[in-house]
Amino acid sequence: MLPDPALADYALRLGDDSLVLGQRLSEWCGHAPMLEIDLALSNIALDLIGQASHFLKFAGRAEGRGRDADSFAFRRDVLDFRNCLLVEQPNGDFAQTMVRQFLFSNWQELLFAQLQQSANETLADIARKAVKEVAYHAHFANEWMVRLGDGTDESRARTVAGLEWLWRFADELFEPDPALGRLVEAGIAVDVLSLRPEWDARISRVLADARLETPKPRRGVKGGRAGHHSEHLGHLLSEMQFLQRAYPGAMW
Repeated sequence: MLPDPALADYALRLGDDSLVLGQRLSEWCGHAPMLEIDLALSNIALDLIGQASHFLKFAGRAEGRGRDADSFAFRRDVLDFRNCLLVEQPNGDFAQTMVRQFLFSNWQELLFAQLQQSANETLADIARKAVKEVAYHAHFANEWMVRLGDGTDESRARTVAGLEWLWRFADELFEPDPALGRLVEAGIAVDVLSLRPEWDARISRVLADARLETPKPRRGVKGGRAGHHSEHLGHLLSEMQFLQRAYPGAMW
């Protein structure tokens, strides 16, 4: 496989989204409101980290510099990560975690549904497996949005607060990148802007069932795809990468 920097960057974006959110959800292990939810969030985290492993391995092949998935995950600086800002935001309370999952998983399911048709067979194969997992992630988050929004006064207030905080990060999911234009034209990468109408419709339907209002448009916060992250990612990586930094070359 000849080196292709644009293809490697695209695979890193896909892998970093799943890796960072998987790490975030793993923080709930042993702390979720009930055992059933603890297990569900841990399993979703494992799904995401599995996806990340495949995408990052492929990124190494596309880059052609001999780096593997572990190298990308554990030996990159924060400025080299290409995940969207939404997935690195702190868990907050359970309602905020569900809002983040709701916004992201509905987008990721639409993304992978299209990526199954990628002209790159490796990306298509990863997406075919992952879309089934992500469909469950979206279903899980959608159901909890309805339970929380149409639940008690407190659960509703916490869900509204989560929406108000996280809504500003949604626009980045649909931001086209000219650097990936060649891949989109070649049918390798997904045109994320094309996902917006269906995502908007999905989000509106679930919020209506939850008796919640769709947040008003606001100035979006972007930059994650270019390596401009919030302070939260640095703290996350300091924990996730500790063993590899302390013991370089250690194998799991």
